[in-house]
Amino acid sequence: MPKLGVNIDHVATLRQARRGFEPDPIEAALACLKAGADSIVAHLREDRRHIQDRDVYALRKAISKKKFNLEMSIDPGIIDIALDVKPDQVTLVPERRQELTTEGGLDVVRQYKRIEKAVEQFNRKKIAVSLFIAADRKQIDASRALGVAAIEIHTGVYADAKTLQTRLKEIKKIAEMSRYAHGLGLVVNAGHGLNYTNTQAIVRIPEIQELNTGHSIIARAVSVGLAKAVEEMVQLIKR
Repeated sequence: MPKLGVNIDHVATLRQARRGFEPDPIEAALACLKAGADSIVAHLREDRRHIQDRDVYALRKAISKKKFNLEMSIDPGIIDIALDVKPDQVTLVPERRQELTTEGGLDVVRQYKRIEKAVEQFNRKKIAVSLFIAADRKQIDASRALGVAAIEIHTGVYADAKTLQTRLKEIKKIAEMSRYAHGLGLVVNAGHGLNYTNTQAIVRIPEIQELNTGHSIIARAVSVGLAKAVEEMVQLIKR
């Protein structure tokens, strides 16, 4: 059964709408863990649209017995913060200022040298590295060549599919590439756009060890409360 990582970015999005102090992402993170989440995910974006520097430091302090996974670009300034915070894991993602959310996987093939430099920096600090990539053999091969511990397969195309045919095509690709990556010795995780109706098919892929999602849980929490929203996702994964 895959573990569940809850992304708390959009708790901070709500707070930043008023530039105030509520709701508190740290309080939300602790509530998610108490409700059954296995790890907490936060994305420190270059434009600081939701998670702020202080949140990252506070999360590291508050979460000691569970995994803290920091999503981030390979911007040197963000890397410096991550090296100082020392999360349990960093997940390197592509980032474009104009995007509403992460639009695709990191192009490890084209940016190999830049990513390699970042990976070396994290390796020296003994921080695990995961690469957020498309379900693509070339990207998986490049990730394996870098010596990272894990990859996270971008499930956005599957989640956004408008037809059953496209959805089935994408889930088949994700399953095949998960098996391929697992065969190379990589830990395989998945995330992006997963919700209470499309997660079941991803859960059935045996090689996937962790699912990371946030928006659907925070959205559900508006109606039923955060603890209940997390519990429902945990139960969905178990079923």
